[in-house]
Amino acid sequence: MFKALTVLLVALAATPLTAQDAVTAPGGVVRWLDKVSGETGDIELSRGQSAQNGRLTIQLDDCRYPSDASPTEAYAHLTILDKLMDVPAFSGWMMASSPALSAMDHSRYDVWILRCLTE
Repeated sequence: MFKALTVLLVALAATPLTAQDAVTAPGGVVRWLDKVSGETGDIELSRGQSAQNGRLTIQLDDCRYPSDASPTEAYAHLTILDKLMDVPAFSGWMMASSPALSAMDHSRYDVWILRCLTE
């Protein structure tokens, strides 16, 4: 029994994984929160577009979602600049379904992706 299980596990480990197909969306919706004032808002951005909010410049570099899922399962590449910082406050991928997985670490602001735009 143990030998059969070992053979099965080795066979599964040797099987190549297939990548999930993703749809590149024309834009996305980003939500921001000012933790000091409590103010919040949503920003619709086209791919490559940026918007100002307080000290932040939020740029949506790319927005994708699985082809077999809803645009709310978005993952987006964001570049976020703070006027008071020499380096970006955040540059990387965020996932709508798991915002804490790759979150912006900022003392005043939170920013996260909500969904991709389909049109």
